[in-house]
Amino acid sequence: MTPPPSRRVRWTSVAVLVALGAGTVRSHRRLRAVPVLPTIPSTASTGVPRAAGWRLLTARGVESDPATFLAACAHADREGLRVLDLLPGDLAVERALGLLRLVDPTRYGADRLGEGRGAGFAVLVAEEVLTRAGVEPGDTPPEPAELLALVRRLKEYAPAATGLAVAPALRAGRRPEPTGAVRAAELRAQGLPAGTVVAAQLAGLAVLAAVAARQGRWGAAAAGLYWLQPYLVLAGPGAPLRPADLAAAGAVRPARALGAALRTAADLARTPPVAADADRAVAYRAELAAGTDRFLEARRPDCPWCGSGRLTVRLRVPDLLQGKPGRFVLEECGECGHVFQNPRLTLEGLEFYYRDFYDGRGGESAGSVFGRLGDSYRKRAGMLEPYGEPTSWLDVGTGHGHFCNAARAVWPHTRFDGLDMGDGVRDAERRGWVDSGFQGQFPEFAAKLAGQYEVVSMYHYLEHTRDPLAELDTAAAVLAPGGFLAIELPDPRSRMARLLGPAWLPWFQPQHQHLIPAANLREALTGRGFTVLAEEHGPAHQGNDFVGAVALTTTRLAPDPDRPWAPPAGPWRRALARAVRAAALPCLAGAVVLDAVRTVAARRMDGGNAYRMLARKDGGDPYQVPGHADGDHAFPMPARAAGDHAYPKPARRDER
Repeated sequence: MTPPPSRRVRWTSVAVLVALGAGTVRSHRRLRAVPVLPTIPSTASTGVPRAAGWRLLTARGVESDPATFLAACAHADREGLRVLDLLPGDLAVERALGLLRLVDPTRYGADRLGEGRGAGFAVLVAEEVLTRAGVEPGDTPPEPAELLALVRRLKEYAPAATGLAVAPALRAGRRPEPTGAVRAAELRAQGLPAGTVVAAQLAGLAVLAAVAARQGRWGAAAAGLYWLQPYLVLAGPGAPLRPADLAAAGAVRPARALGAALRTAADLARTPPVAADADRAVAYRAELAAGTDRFLEARRPDCPWCGSGRLTVRLRVPDLLQGKPGRFVLEECGECGHVFQNPRLTLEGLEFYYRDFYDGRGGESAGSVFGRLGDSYRKRAGMLEPYGEPTSWLDVGTGHGHFCNAARAVWPHTRFDGLDMGDGVRDAERRGWVDSGFQGQFPEFAAKLAGQYEVVSMYHYLEHTRDPLAELDTAAAVLAPGGFLAIELPDPRSRMARLLGPAWLPWFQPQHQHLIPAANLREALTGRGFTVLAEEHGPAHQGNDFVGAVALTTTRLAPDPDRPWAPPAGPWRRALARAVRAAALPCLAGAVVLDAVRTVAARRMDGGNAYRMLARKDGGDPYQVPGHADGDHAFPMPARAAGDHAYPKPARRDER
């Protein structure tokens, strides 16, 4: 039975009121957690001194006194920080509220993968961090957007040593309302999709206006809370900030917010593709003139895993990740259940379809996605906890080193090395996220790295490779006897794979070339001298089934109009893309809720869209990896009879 319109509006008003209330309480709590620099009497009359090893960088128009600089240095030394963003005591209302939405000060410093955030006014940086990051401050003060981008970059080089603090004597002053272009630049500098943020703001204001107009009491309460939010968060005894515009902020807040969003949207609509994309477009057009058939090998008639000829088409799909031209087929083996790309991409094809996804044009977006997976990375690393602390770990397919960076919170004394084909592994080495980075194909390093590691990990790596069995052979060679191999893969037997069809994200075409059922992997590991110690399905689930389906469908219906591998988009195509993306926002909100429910169910019933395995290489002392004396870092034999990680005998092919 459908509820009457008045009841629907009432529930919408209550939902808006609850969301605003929760956001207000959260921002109030976060603000009180921001440390405040003590006031230190200044002995210098002019200028900012350069204390040994520190630099204070300020945005254009911002001046700092020597006392603030000295207090910031003392605070950073005391807290063990190498990067400290300073918030002016009179920081503007909306800038303060925006920062508090993004940053939880109680977690910010310990979050090794968290984005670097700041107010865009002043930042104290250790000179050694500037050197490692390759940053040479110029004589001209940066714009606020440039300083925001710099803080984001610097946190990568001091992932657990970056913080925020209020500097009461630092003054922001009254600045004019930023233009739409400036606001869009500041959003991008913080790694936020400007178009999506603006669309969400406009949608939120529209909902607020609708409930205020149609539901008197509850709507008025929601609108009133929106107006009062700046005072409830920023005013009151003990508040560390005293915004210069607080007195007038509430009265004009809806108008200011609407005006800022509309100005930004207008500037985004007028902004042409950047020059770098224009250059890429020329190169892509030249490359695509020869067609895409050359990117595919001949179709093979048998399964690459078991050799069976019983193959059926599981999926035909275009490139839903980037919208590059081409169509791809996944076939499934009727004998062993292996799913593989057939025909598979050539090496030239792999380079073409990977380009501008993890680096180049898409590098920043990919980095932001990986940066939100810290909890998953720590759980992967924690799978080794029952077996002692390893001293050497090689992460294969490490990308930019996000896993290794996060895993240091679990294993602070472990040496983490990374291997990847892309240039990102070199960046990871420069940032200190990996101790040593190896660039190239894993099998090329089999002899060089033979027997050197206690742990080798392959997290969402094997499905990208051309020959996963050769990769397993290399892992066996690189591991010391008694060492551990940790693997995580998408599960092609997930129920969501059939429910969502081509929109199931883990198909990930055209990048995923092999999707391996768990039984097949167990059998392959056993045949290579491994004993499987643990297998997890529910804990490995990635809560992105429905969000991924909405995102892929949106990309399919409205590809990025500025993608350089497509013909230039006209006004109608741009308008259509914006309309489809705006319409997708409520679908994404619903998908987030569905994924949360799905994640709880998957973890309780031990079934999800991915699985993890931990296996030990046989042939050594199961209690101790060779090279360790007197039991140091020993890996005890796990119990097999009972417990969460008990491992059953592998099923034969006819038992699946």
